[in-house]
Amino acid sequence: MSTPSDRATLRKQLRERRRGLPPQHRIAAAETLADRLLSLPFFSRESLPASGYVAGYWAMDGEIGLHAFQLRLPAPLVYCLPLLHDDGSLRFAPWRPGDPLVTNRFGIPEPDVTPDGALRAEDMAVLVMPLVGFDAACHRLGMGGGWYDRSLAFRHQRPAPPWLVGAAFAVQRVDALPREAWDVRLDAVCCEDATHIAEDIA
Repeated sequence: MSTPSDRATLRKQLRERRRGLPPQHRIAAAETLADRLLSLPFFSRESLPASGYVAGYWAMDGEIGLHAFQLRLPAPLVYCLPLLHDDGSLRFAPWRPGDPLVTNRFGIPEPDVTPDGALRAEDMAVLVMPLVGFDAACHRLGMGGGWYDRSLAFRHQRPAPPWLVGAAFAVQRVDALPREAWDVRLDAVCCEDATHIAEDIA
């Protein structure tokens, strides 16, 4: 698709595309996404600690689901969900199906724990995040709130950890994204039909 220079217009177009996908496509795409995520070099034994934290998200607004990925995550790795912190950044807490959840100010479920006692982005081994749009160079367009960019600002100075991976449907891909100085580029983006890895990582 052609890429509008206005981010608000682009977000609207891509969210409409994402919401318009039929349920059967969403289910199949989530299964394929799990395979692609777990096939990334970041999940090799050489790249990950024997145990560690992997951040995901609770899919909302038509985002691609991570349920299949969570269920297939190797046992030594602990799956986490994000929480909003009062300082404008995200924290992360372990979560398994059945654990209690609360709804944050945006209506998104998050673990029922105190954000001050939760983990920081720097504590994650891999961080899988949602996005509104992406390009093949692994640039990400988010919702515009800046939560991930603020939480990952340290990545402007050092490459890793954590490894940063975007999860999306193929219809969210654009030729090139307009970028801002605060944008944090991803190490990879996975969707149902392709895996994109940043040039300096591949």
